[in-house]
Amino acid sequence: MPENKLSLVLERVRAHAFNQLSFRKRERTNLYLDEQIIQPGEMIGPSRQKIVAKVPSLLVFADDEPNADYSHPVRYLFYDAASGHLRQEVNAQFPPHAPGKRPTFKPFHEPVRLLPSSVVFHRGWRYRCPIILPKGQRYALLFSGMSNVRHLNNLEYMYRMLLDEYAFKPDNIYVLNYDGTLNSLDGTPTNWVGDGTAFRMKITGAGTRSAFESAIDELKKRIKAPDLLFLYTGNHGGWDNTPGSADLCTYPNWDGYHASDLSAKLGQLPQFRGLLVIMGQCHSGGFNSSVIAASPAKATSIAASVSEPNVAHVNYDWNYFARDWASAQVGHDPYNNPLAFNPDSDGNGTIEAEEAFQYANAIKYPIDDPVFSESSEAGGDLSLGQLYVKVYWWCPILYEVLGTHYLHLPPEEYYAKLHAIQPSLTKLSATLDEASTALRMEYKAKVERIVAEHFGK
Repeated sequence: MPENKLSLVLERVRAHAFNQLSFRKRERTNLYLDEQIIQPGEMIGPSRQKIVAKVPSLLVFADDEPNADYSHPVRYLFYDAASGHLRQEVNAQFPPHAPGKRPTFKPFHEPVRLLPSSVVFHRGWRYRCPIILPKGQRYALLFSGMSNVRHLNNLEYMYRMLLDEYAFKPDNIYVLNYDGTLNSLDGTPTNWVGDGTAFRMKITGAGTRSAFESAIDELKKRIKAPDLLFLYTGNHGGWDNTPGSADLCTYPNWDGYHASDLSAKLGQLPQFRGLLVIMGQCHSGGFNSSVIAASPAKATSIAASVSEPNVAHVNYDWNYFARDWASAQVGHDPYNNPLAFNPDSDGNGTIEAEEAFQYANAIKYPIDDPVFSESSEAGGDLSLGQLYVKVYWWCPILYEVLGTHYLHLPPEEYYAKLHAIQPSLTKLSATLDEASTALRMEYKAKVERIVAEHFGK
């Protein structure tokens, strides 16, 4: 086609796609045009959608809710490549471009822009008093299939939460992402948005169904009765518009790992103490009942970002719900700013699964509708710490002694050394407990005398 004629056809396509939007939709629908001609029979978008071009076409991708994660309502507008007339409009749930092909789509109307964050002031993470761990192992499986940068940011936040705040062993954390590298649909980021430092998570496999099931197969051999498993899923989710059809998108073709199949795989694990699940993808609430029913854990809880019919909301940097849930667990947001309120509603010093959900639900994106399920009251009481966690009165001494090291060591080296001293602190705590008990008895007698003087015996 002559270049001048192609230019006129492209302009006709852009004008028609824009003009068919209502006034309200013009403020919230993004339009993208692929200037490469699509041939008849060519598959467009993920194969699960089964969408093909009927004639030589120019394709407009209309994203009607660009600040929602996939799957959410989008439209493919097929225009005749010779005349520029609309031939076919198809409702879809996922973008039409395969991984690595997005640059062929050029925005021509983009009122909603998902750009990287502006400059944000970062404060260093606080250093904590070491936790004395009693018994049992804790494992984590972090999964993201068709990742965007925001999903990598959430994975990294979860990883740092587990490693730095809760002293999970690195070898007990499985991280499955995209193609098995620090890559995404948006490319490979250099630094984590939280504090601007390099990503620290160790990716152990791709974001595929087979990699997820291989990780569960390995956990079958490792997990024991007193242990805890933490499962986090991010990226995108699909739904077939019928109850119970929610799925988790997997690399590389957006294929859906349905709730019933994923739950059945979890059900192959031996019995163990607790399963704590958080899901951030669209339609994730569709997993709640099947996970609870299939779980072999004595106590199970699952928090989902939205109910099954709905899509989760995001910006360029974050899935909101997963970010806020993790913030409740670590006591500050990813930029180390204070929380909106203290999520520890019962004041016991432990952030339980239900408390983290309640915090994320309280400050949610306005039209999201997070859902929470538990196998029993014990499910909602699960925490990422061990069964018994104590913070000792000598923590202020440690803060003072550790301060210099915290400022001069990189985080991964600092926390590794901090975890290494825990066995010695465990022994020390026994002598402190004895001294504390003796002191308590001494002061109890003094308090009894004071009370008797004023209240009588």
